[in-house]
Amino acid sequence: MPHTIRHATPSDAAALAEIGARTFREAFAAQNRAEDMDAYLAQTYGEAQQRRELEDPKNVALLVERDGVLIGFAQLRREAEKVEIARFYVDRGHHGAGIAQELMQRCIDAVRELGAETLWLGVWEHNPRAIRFYEKCGFVDIGSHPFLVGSDLQTDRLMSLVIESS
Repeated sequence: MPHTIRHATPSDAAALAEIGARTFREAFAAQNRAEDMDAYLAQTYGEAQQRRELEDPKNVALLVERDGVLIGFAQLRREAEKVEIARFYVDRGHHGAGIAQELMQRCIDAVRELGAETLWLGVWEHNPRAIRFYEKCGFVDIGSHPFLVGSDLQTDRLMSLVIESS
């Protein structure tokens, strides 16, 4: 089945909030307390929050759809000469199909369009599958920073990729 990747608009806020909360919960619920997950998801993936982010011109959101169903997304934040991948998820049922690689390439293309030179992200230190994926994409570990899930202070690895001019 073919899929498409497109830029999100504010009208996508509800769908983005739903897939964001669902994929985050799928990925991390087993390793976190339920109350911490609920607090984080309410703060991060509410429809109003997603609409605000989609309306902010410093942000870019890419949506992956198959047969009209949202199956993945990436959210980018512009910060001077750098762009952060704030969120990057593909629905678990579509892992291993090459969608993540294609979505990452679209993120890199978006960084070039924004005129930035560096793409960076934070990935939970206890998520080796994601770390391997980012390394495969050319990201290198440059340190760590704290990441709060509810009341649980965790550590994310910081990874960076220098974007070559096209």
